[in-house]
Amino acid sequence: MSDTRAALETVRVAAIQMNSRGEVDPNLARAGDLLRDAARRGARLAVLPENFALMGAHETDKLREAEPDGDGPIQDFLARTAAETGLWIAAGTLPIASPEPDRVYPALCVYDDTGTRVARYDKIHLFDVGMPDSAEAYRESATFMAGANAPMVIDSPFGRIGLSICYDLRFPELYRALAADGAEIIVAPSAFTHTTGTAHWHLLTRARAVENLATMIAPNQAGHHASGRRTYGHSLICDPWGQVQAEARSEANEVVIADIDRSRAARLREGFPCLSHRRLA
Repeated sequence: MSDTRAALETVRVAAIQMNSRGEVDPNLARAGDLLRDAARRGARLAVLPENFALMGAHETDKLREAEPDGDGPIQDFLARTAAETGLWIAAGTLPIASPEPDRVYPALCVYDDTGTRVARYDKIHLFDVGMPDSAEAYRESATFMAGANAPMVIDSPFGRIGLSICYDLRFPELYRALAADGAEIIVAPSAFTHTTGTAHWHLLTRARAVENLATMIAPNQAGHHASGRRTYGHSLICDPWGQVQAEARSEANEVVIADIDRSRAARLREGFPCLSHRRLA
């Protein structure tokens, strides 16, 4: 890349909100349109939501679409689209085959603007929960295999990027580890349910930004899906002071854009050095 560090002190980023359905090809076509829109609007980094390629009628639908690591229609689409648009794309998540035929890895794959994959993070925390005072319940471990318990931060032209996925938001120790490894931007592609999103989505996303003085890019699934599940939407970009810079306002496919000022983030960390004030390891 020919850009200098000075030219990248301010970078435009995009959170891509989707209402993904039960077939891969239409979801990829929709994601491609949204990514091209983000690129036309000047974004350099775009983040897709969890399960962007498939929100099936049944939890087992993802098994038939599982791809070998590094090969398959979904991964080919991401590499091609990144190269065509000049975007860095953080695509979370897609189903990568695991050693167990009845489970897949929920993988967040990151591609640079040449279409080269530069990272893969498999979701650490699986959403095995029941909603309080409700019959609504989820057990991701039935079809997902958790990734290794290893926080991941990668280098980019926009600074250090920390990787996380959805339910990870409830585990602040992960985000502290990302910040300790230098993360300036943290992505959190999600498919928050409408129930949990209404209660906690803004609270958790803003808290992770404030605690770690990092920009949070948190695209969400939105609306009703083939399974009958409803997701919350309200995709967010939050600055390191916890202020919402951009938010999706519908339950539809939408691109939200914000400009990240890296110099402001650096000044916040210098003048408000809570990360260096920690006393408990």
